Amino acid sequence: MFADQQHAGERLKALAEQLAEEVTLRQYERQPGLRQRFGPSGIARTKQDSLYHFRYLAQSVALDSPLLFINYIIWLKVLLAQYKITAEDLQINLDLMKDAISSQVETPEKELIISYLDMGIHHARGEDSLPTFLLPEKPYYHEAEEYLKLLLAGERRKASEFVLGLHEDGVPIRDLYLHLFQNSQYEIGRLWQLGRITVAQEHYCTACTQSIISQLYPRWIEAAQKSKKTLVAVGVGEELHEIGLRMLADFFEMEGWNTCYLGSNMPAEGLIRYLKEQPADLLAVSITMTYHVSEVQRLIASIRTHAGLDRMKILVGGMPFNIDRALWEKVGADGYAPDAKGALEVAAQLIPRN
Repeated sequence: MFADQQHAGERLKALAEQLAEEVTLRQYERQPGLRQRFGPSGIARTKQDSLYHFRYLAQSVALDSPLLFINYIIWLKVLLAQYKITAEDLQINLDLMKDAISSQVETPEKELIISYLDMGIHHARGEDSLPTFLLPEKPYYHEAEEYLKLLLAGERRKASEFVLGLHEDGVPIRDLYLHLFQNSQYEIGRLWQLGRITVAQEHYCTACTQSIISQLYPRWIEAAQKSKKTLVAVGVGEELHEIGLRMLADFFEMEGWNTCYLGSNMPAEGLIRYLKEQPADLLAVSITMTYHVSEVQRLIASIRTHAGLDRMKILVGGMPFNIDRALWEKVGADGYAPDAKGALEVAAQLIPRN
């Protein structure tokens, strides 16, 4: 059955550009007022949005994971509202996607793809819901609130002093990573999606957190015990989100691992060459965008074909894997973790003690 899913997903992916063009033209025919609402660039943006929809749908089908597309639609509905794109606009777009797929895709792939699309359409009609990540029952809730407040106020220096003060008062660095930095970053993403902060503010807050993390390094780096185990941490796909991966590498370093953080958007060929030259016990691969899951799948399959790398353990993480907790098995990984702490626990199971 999974082979059928992959074939249908790949077929839709191959047609995505053509179908996005068709959907865009038909939407502007059905809604001529869009030209006035969105101006000369509206058509290009509608086509790009439609292309994203098809790509997410194709990835969801290929991986036999309806949750990926459903979650995307729920996220999208909230995001588009800040750009004055209504629920009706989105509904028409999804209906036109269904028409285009029905006319351009052959059976049985058509029925399979439309079944996934229908699930997205159903959730597009539901109530908008995007709950906060800062919850009173979570550890260091008040501290996380204060930290986020300082970031959003543009008070980088005060935010730094606040975090360093918490550590001096006895808050472990691991807790700062998990409960301040991680939760505040999630909340910043939510606020951006809701249109309550700008892209510039989101980037500023992320840069501040990265800077504060670097200020914490001298407080733990020398004390970290060294072992013979090595982690390589990498992001794939054309993504710029890497702070979570950076924190994961730091967690492993704190536990004595030798870590090689290669950053985001790493080409597969370069990574494989590096792993051959610098053998590792564990490879951690992270992504944020759902349509990059297939790249993780291809990367892992490619790594497994190389002598000397076929026994290396591979751990995956990132938003798509958090949405569908069984996805890691479908891409051929050895394990998955939702955060840095969980990654250490999984690594302990995958890699025997020295």
